[in-house]
Amino acid sequence: MPELPEVETVRRGLAPVMEGLRILRADVRRPDLRWPFPPDMTGRLAGTRVERLRRRSKYILADLSSRETLIVHLGMSGRMLISGRIQGSFASPVAPVEKHDHVVLDMEGGARVVFNDARRFGAMDLTPTPEVAQHWLLASLGPEPLGNDFNEPYLIDRLKGRNTAIKSALLDQRIVAGLGNIYVCEALFRAGIDPRRKAGRISAARIGALVPVIRQVLREAIDSGGSSLRDYRQTDGELGYFQHSFAVYGREGEPCITPGCTGKINRCVQSGRSSFHCARCQR
Repeated sequence: MPELPEVETVRRGLAPVMEGLRILRADVRRPDLRWPFPPDMTGRLAGTRVERLRRRSKYILADLSSRETLIVHLGMSGRMLISGRIQGSFASPVAPVEKHDHVVLDMEGGARVVFNDARRFGAMDLTPTPEVAQHWLLASLGPEPLGNDFNEPYLIDRLKGRNTAIKSALLDQRIVAGLGNIYVCEALFRAGIDPRRKAGRISAARIGALVPVIRQVLREAIDSGGSSLRDYRQTDGELGYFQHSFAVYGREGEPCITPGCTGKINRCVQSGRSSFHCARCQR
């Protein structure tokens, strides 16, 4: 499933062809994805202006001139793809609608934005913009890991006394929003923390030191366009590149990259998800 860096990369790709522009035509081509679409979604989107495009956790939020916000979740295989974008005096052709293009938005300025989702685990909803923070998908989310509310004192306090593994704690969206399996594995490696350690038994100093490490991993991933493992693509259809920088994720049995370390990357399963770590470097 796309994590924060992938969703932020998609948001940045969409912004030039959506933000400040009107949706001239909306074509909702099926009644649902993971859940049913909201009533009259076509009519509620068509003619509105996208005032602002932002991200909350793994969700893209398009604030509309109608004072509603379109919430988009990519799910396991969802993609937001752009065609027909005007570049100077040139325009690329608008792509024909494909089998799994479930929502098609023709934008002012000539761009076509499609939501493509072969497995239909994605979702879209519309909610009043003043109430978006209380939407059931967003209401329980913790702070953004790249925001000011996610800081050393906060994380130390939230993990104090917790008997759950540190990996599971960081994946809890109520503690920090947007982190997923890949980037938690990579951050814990850089911090030298075993993903199986109980969060409440890790020193406050080491917990606090995780905050800048998490931010660094996420920023590097965003700069690389995210990680493409299966379905994820950027808005222009290109792959992300951060997967080429993985230190541990998906590298079971391969040598640790730490200079002088003779260990190999181990894999274990935590709460049904694979965790990757170096037993020599992570304690």
